[in-house]
Amino acid sequence: MSSKERFFIELSYDGTNYHGWQMQPNAIGVQEVLNKALATILRQPIETTGCGRTDTGVHATEFFAHFDVVDSSWFMDHGTSLRSINSILPHDIAVKRIIKVDADAHARFDATLRSYKYYIHFNKDPFKNGYSWLLREKPDVDLMNQAAMLLMDYTDFSCFSKSNTQTKTNNCKISRAEWVDMGDSIVFNITADRFLRNMVRAIVGTLLMVGNKEILPEAIHDIINSKNRGNAGTSVPACGLYLTEVKYPYL
Repeated sequence: MSSKERFFIELSYDGTNYHGWQMQPNAIGVQEVLNKALATILRQPIETTGCGRTDTGVHATEFFAHFDVVDSSWFMDHGTSLRSINSILPHDIAVKRIIKVDADAHARFDATLRSYKYYIHFNKDPFKNGYSWLLREKPDVDLMNQAAMLLMDYTDFSCFSKSNTQTKTNNCKISRAEWVDMGDSIVFNITADRFLRNMVRAIVGTLLMVGNKEILPEAIHDIINSKNRGNAGTSVPACGLYLTEVKYPYL
């Protein structure tokens, strides 16, 4: 019997038409579309495991998944492999790389760092519709950055987590949390070792409360210490959120 070999696949996707990465019983996820494309090309059942799960409508400019194949001879011509997969994938999913890895390499558990960006703009722009969140009033970016800095003093982010998840811990280590003012738009950058479900969108919603002067930057302390989702801000729309970077020690 032929032994299986493991590969990482790097891809990007526009999440507008998908119910997130994860396969869903009654909706289409990116994972399902990718699995079918790989199975068609490789002529064998393929089950990918993603580096995480993105919510409905969230985009990814960098995403990794791993999968196993029985016969890897098809991957000898790397360029042809990419062209073959991309030719049958829809326009909103693109494969960038296929990488041979050790048999025990894991796209989710081996990731040491993940980064997200959240985009907000203030002037109506048809080319940003669905890819950035349009707001009328510009919040105070300095106040939001004061509050964002406080996030790095904590590890338990239960207050920003979607309820009833199956995670064993709500602890994360944030290494960057910063708003960048682009004039007619602002971008929130956040990096951590891991993220909870809905965490980034809840953080952005809470920081906007600071920027709109509904709460003081120091209120972040009480919100986080409460460990209560109800005390944090409303989750912002998915359209402005992008997974932008995933790091591994061996890639």
